[in-house]
Amino acid sequence: MAQPVVIKIGGNEIDDPAFLAELAPAVKAVGAPVVIVHGGGREISAMQQTMGIQPRYLDGVRVTDAPSLAVVEMVLGGLVNQRLVRYLITGGVEAMGLRGLDRGLVRAEKMPHPTEDMGFTGRVTTVRGDVLLDLLARGITPVIAPVCLGAESALNVNADHVAGAVAAAVGASRAVFLTNVEGVLVSDQRVETLTPEQAEDLIAGGTIFGGMIPKVRTALQALEDGVPETVITNLAGLKSGSGTVFAHRFASRLTA
Repeated sequence: MAQPVVIKIGGNEIDDPAFLAELAPAVKAVGAPVVIVHGGGREISAMQQTMGIQPRYLDGVRVTDAPSLAVVEMVLGGLVNQRLVRYLITGGVEAMGLRGLDRGLVRAEKMPHPTEDMGFTGRVTTVRGDVLLDLLARGITPVIAPVCLGAESALNVNADHVAGAVAAAVGASRAVFLTNVEGVLVSDQRVETLTPEQAEDLIAGGTIFGGMIPKVRTALQALEDGVPETVITNLAGLKSGSGTVFAHRFASRLTA
């Protein structure tokens, strides 16, 4: 079996019918076994507000109290996960929805914070790569909701972090973070490759700014988790194999 590819889908695209209709063809175009990890933060916040719960964030991370955890489980493990599976199967991808809870796939611990109680927000401790590799060997594409197994309850874990940990656990060749742009742009041109050092220089110099900074930080963190390459791209880039590739070294294809 070829090395898997892990694809993380963010919450901004996950309810867009046009995006969803093109997802299955893009996944099939990857040419390798695929594991999908998805978010759904926008829909969680919308459901919280519908239920009279005010979303709270600390350092950009959702604080998950008990009522909010119920919303997370309902939206991520139910609504969003099933929607993705439905579109993928309809498009010819043998997809199976999973939560991090299932078979203890992704275990987590409560996220520590020096001054605040993060509630039921967690961070990954272990991933059962064997479970995912078995599914991949049978031609099944796992679709993972980041509702993870804690010691005493489910825990809400950032999907980016789950994607990086999953990629490391299955020995993925790369982790792809789908977004709404084709990659990191410099003077309106996509940068093909970046090392962590080059990326940090572009951030420090203001070339990478705004909403692209957390995307790049996520890609760099996945490298630290042990993934050989990470990619920021959009759906068209996933189909064509393009985007901005991050790695510690690129040999002769390194670009300045």
